[in-house]
Amino acid sequence: MLHGQAVSKPGLWLLILGIIFAGANLRAPLTCVGPIIEIIRNHTGMSNTLAGMLTTLPLLAFALISPIAPRLARRFGLEHTLFGALLLLGAGILLRSVPYTDALFSGTVLLGVAIAVCNVLLPSLIKREFPNKVGLMTGTYSVSMNMWAAIASGVSIPITKGLGYGWRFALVCWALISLVSIIVWIPQLLQKQHVPNASSSGTGLWGSGLAWKVTLFMGLQSTVFYAIITWLPAILHQQGINPTKAGWLLSLTQFASLPPTFIVPILAGRSANQRKLVTFTVIFLLLGYAGILSGVTALAPIYVILIGIAIGSGFGLATMFFVLRTHNAQQAAELSGMAQSVGYLLAAVGPALFGYLHDQTNSWNIPLILLAVAAVLLYIVGMGAGSNRFVSAENENNTAPLEQKAL
Repeated sequence: MLHGQAVSKPGLWLLILGIIFAGANLRAPLTCVGPIIEIIRNHTGMSNTLAGMLTTLPLLAFALISPIAPRLARRFGLEHTLFGALLLLGAGILLRSVPYTDALFSGTVLLGVAIAVCNVLLPSLIKREFPNKVGLMTGTYSVSMNMWAAIASGVSIPITKGLGYGWRFALVCWALISLVSIIVWIPQLLQKQHVPNASSSGTGLWGSGLAWKVTLFMGLQSTVFYAIITWLPAILHQQGINPTKAGWLLSLTQFASLPPTFIVPILAGRSANQRKLVTFTVIFLLLGYAGILSGVTALAPIYVILIGIAIGSGFGLATMFFVLRTHNAQQAAELSGMAQSVGYLLAAVGPALFGYLHDQTNSWNIPLILLAVAAVLLYIVGMGAGSNRFVSAENENNTAPLEQKAL
């Protein structure tokens, strides 16, 4: 059912396809940068600090724009707001391939703004349109997002060097998926727009203890993800693994995250609470960190798989908390905006702090211990975020109904 109206099967599949392609855009334009960052820096002559901003700027955009996205949806409707974000994303991808350094950064900011809007609003759309299939649909779009992220990080070097197309083409080629997403999304603009009731605004969520637990869970799992994505190859290289193998182990981490990214949201939606899944996630994180700290490089593939499973599980849980802990689609958007705003601020600071600690100690042990501490904190807030309740600034004992299990 869409907006309480019967929808044809083709229309339903077009919506599902639109969500899948929208998800495909949410990480690939970012993860394609990391493997070729040195090539970009050498070609443009920019400093390491400026080159690092190509990763940091989108995260800052996520933090700043996420609270605004629900307001845009209230004014223009979810479908039109998402369509505008996809257009902006395509423009940003094209702009950053223009042969000027200013265009590279301007395009990066634009696509960061666009991805922030999609990050926040897609869970809300899923809650509204698929109230009985929230877990399945969340898992589906999350797998699309993370699969294309892994592919993008894997093909950047082959496109740039192997095929000889250069780094600008390695960045701009992702405009093709953006174009397909725009085309697939057009039918959604013809649907009767759902205008949320003003009373459904969730601005009071900033005073909700449960909302803050969900927010901190989102922030800590994001920090873990970006710290690992940024520094895992360097850690493994220092332990004696050659750079090529270390890069492949990072790819293995991302691919290991795909099954739990799909499965965990489904399990979360069928459970009265998600505390066991939180425990599972944290145990796998701690085992992975312990393995890396041991320095036994022969077992490195096992350690990174454990971390990858935990990362996928943590992301799936964070996304599901937006819909499982809220009453309606608009409140889900508000909680998503709040959690991603704070979460990506932590994610932007995390990798830099990780690198700073390494510079100060000339060792990766202290940063890895810090990640282990973050995992313990993830468990603490996850026990609250995974409880069978709804967010409410007025009444934190508002228990979710039993039919929540059927989601």
